[in-house]
Amino acid sequence: MFNFNLSSLCSLLLISSFAGASPLDVKVKTIDGTKTTLGATKPRVVLVVNTASKCGFTRQYEELQALHEKYGEKGLLIAGFPCNQFGGQEPGTEADIKAFCKTKYDVTFPMFSKIEVNGKKRHPLYEVLAGKKSSHAGDIGWNFEKFLINADGKIIARFNSGVGPTSAEVTEKIEKLVK
Repeated sequence: MFNFNLSSLCSLLLISSFAGASPLDVKVKTIDGTKTTLGATKPRVVLVVNTASKCGFTRQYEELQALHEKYGEKGLLIAGFPCNQFGGQEPGTEADIKAFCKTKYDVTFPMFSKIEVNGKKRHPLYEVLAGKKSSHAGDIGWNFEKFLINADGKIIARFNSGVGPTSAEVTEKIEKLVK
């Protein structure tokens, strides 16, 4: 006989419901509260990034914005997901985060609601991206880790925080996907 408590059952149902799901189909919420999916705009490629405003990697917002300006019209969707799980480096409200991104880096790519990327409260998107059933499984190591997803919802690559968004490693893959 199985011994499940309600919490275990809910976790099992959540994980099984996203097993094999496309990251483009997972429901997400914009920083302004609108429910959507990453696939709603039919992008050719998506770069998902967990962000933070008070991190040594925060300057990557500038590079992400540069990518958005260079490849956005060619089908690249950059999706920023604020997260406060690493050193408490994203403590602000969503309004604070939005204002910071606009004022400091003139961010015009989509920002989404603040989420958790690891642990029991991991957002379903990150369960698909990095959960046990993912081809790129493993906990997120720090802020500004990146996942590159093609138009079919396949995870093409995962880049750690130290790999800059405009590095050749990232841009070469983007260029192949936006053609």
